[in-house]
Amino acid sequence: MSDDSADRTPVVTCFLRSDAEVLLVRRSEAVGSYAGRWGGVAGHVEPGPEEDGDPDRDAIDAARAEIEEETGLLDACALVRGGDPLVVDPDHGEWLAHPFLFDCDDRSVETDGKSVDHEWVAPTEILGRETVPDLWRSYERVAPTVETVREDREHGAAYLSVRACEVLRNRAARAVSAGDADWTDLVDLARDLRAARPSMPAAANRVNRVMAAAEGDPRAVTDRASEVIADALAAADRAAERAAAAVGDADRVFTLSRSGTVRAVLDRLDLERVYVAESRPGGEGVGVAQSLAADADVTLVPDAAVAHALATEPVDAAVVGADAVLPDGRVINKVGTRAAALAAARESVPVYAVAARDKVRADAEPDLEPLPPGAVYGGDADLDVLAPTFDVTPAGDPTLVTEEGPLGPGAVAAVAREARERARWDEVGTADDGASDHGAER
Repeated sequence: MSDDSADRTPVVTCFLRSDAEVLLVRRSEAVGSYAGRWGGVAGHVEPGPEEDGDPDRDAIDAARAEIEEETGLLDACALVRGGDPLVVDPDHGEWLAHPFLFDCDDRSVETDGKSVDHEWVAPTEILGRETVPDLWRSYERVAPTVETVREDREHGAAYLSVRACEVLRNRAARAVSAGDADWTDLVDLARDLRAARPSMPAAANRVNRVMAAAEGDPRAVTDRASEVIADALAAADRAAERAAAAVGDADRVFTLSRSGTVRAVLDRLDLERVYVAESRPGGEGVGVAQSLAADADVTLVPDAAVAHALATEPVDAAVVGADAVLPDGRVINKVGTRAAALAAARESVPVYAVAARDKVRADAEPDLEPLPPGAVYGGDADLDVLAPTFDVTPAGDPTLVTEEGPLGPGAVAAVAREARERARWDEVGTADDGASDHGAER
């Protein structure tokens, strides 16, 4: 195999992800290679002008062009990440594949002549299909990992909890396919995933659901993870529906930060105006305001003016998310939520915090993810910086709405007890108690 990248044909392989499934297309006889096999959205990379050529930029441009040409979904896609290129099928010309992962909020594929069929499936389906060469290796270059869950500051707890379960599902499926499934390996991975985002208990709670239901059998982890992912997505949708019903006929709503579940609530309401706090640090509210502007009148509010807006503007209700809920019912969310909730209470504006039950912590130790001082102050003065990413809002100030409807402090405490009990799989589900016998059957 040549080490000279100039001898390799650059191509892109694009994985379009919707919820926790990816789009696979079956190649037609019209393509020049691998007809009849399943693959991602793929195509050749055309290099740009030599004087300002950038191979990475050329690959990204090619990826977007192929998505539009083969699916018509480019406007619904957002780039998540690209992976390191890999050499595939060295016996047939050494393709240099550039993998990309896109999140896609539309599934209405409009295929062209390059494919004869398409399906949205769990990525683990790749392991059991006749695919183009090294499709699973390409996917692994862009798939979620413990590190991407730990480092993601763009998405909320519901999204990241699904990604955490994907990591567990993918590892188990690959190991079973290779014939080397081992429970202790999955235990170690589950522990790492639980620890990745301590401020967001939904990830730990859902990993615990998978491992408890698998009962020490690594072969069961893939199916249990798929079930938990489906339940998580359905819970977010039901919680949004319940919260929209609670908000009722409000015409003007205030919100802050970014939450997929909150967005689903707003989409269900017939709103005249939305007030959105800018939500520093991070400023996620700015992007939320922009995305809402096509469907409603939007007012972007500086964080320092939130209390003023609630006091002077005709706001009917406030809807916020929750990254976590403590066992006593207190709500942890993006910093600024506490101030907004207290200001809203002063103005008799009802506040609703929408979250799935799995966001209830098993313990009462909040992690507010303090920012490093340099994120706020870069001067030379000898001073301290107090800059939490999240804050804690007293129980009852927002009405907590879950997939089961409003949840009072007593019900929250019961959910926390269930979460603690479910976490006990780690006390008994180890290789020392015989659970590893499942992994020995290879």
